Amino acid sequence: MQQIALQWGVNCLIAGVDEVGRGPLAGPVVAAAVILDDLQPIKGLGDSKKLTARKRELLFEEIRAKALCFAVAQASVQEIDALNILQATLLAMRRAVEGLRLSPKLVLVDGNRLPVLPVRAEAIVKGDALVAAISAASILAKVTRDRWCVEFDLQYPQYGFAQHKGYGTALHLAALQAHGACPLHRTSFRPVNETLRGAKP
Repeated sequence: MQQIALQWGVNCLIAGVDEVGRGPLAGPVVAAAVILDDLQPIKGLGDSKKLTARKRELLFEEIRAKALCFAVAQASVQEIDALNILQATLLAMRRAVEGLRLSPKLVLVDGNRLPVLPVRAEAIVKGDALVAAISAASILAKVTRDRWCVEFDLQYPQYGFAQHKGYGTALHLAALQAHGACPLHRTSFRPVNETLRGAKP
């Protein structure tokens, strides 16, 4: 991050972008974009998947309080099924960047694919463990999507969304077999599609 700042200038606004939810069988894919404030450093940032849920929740609030700006966006289940998961992910990322209150001069994206953006962007593999702004984005996206799963678990308790967060666990696959798919499921994903094709009329 320091080398990038030196290359682009100390006052260069750099946005980190990451997403959560490419693999699950249900729910939206969520992306976040964050521009951190160098004058208000945040300790403990890292790959959101390696942090405890409690730590993510605490960092979620701290990021929202201290970042220069942030935005969280998503691509819906319908968009995932219509576009495919990769294009829907890039769409969510683009929406997150476009939602920033400040316009970044450089966008750093976790992974190896970039959304179409009107500003300079670079992809960084394992960026959520290497770049603070990407780490912050991963935490915002993860907590947002996890909260979505808890909310919709109340509406569809038979699937256990709060436990598996939509991923294809044995519990989730058994629930699909027992109850069929609900409107939150991605019908273009094979386990869901197979359940629908095998469902009795």
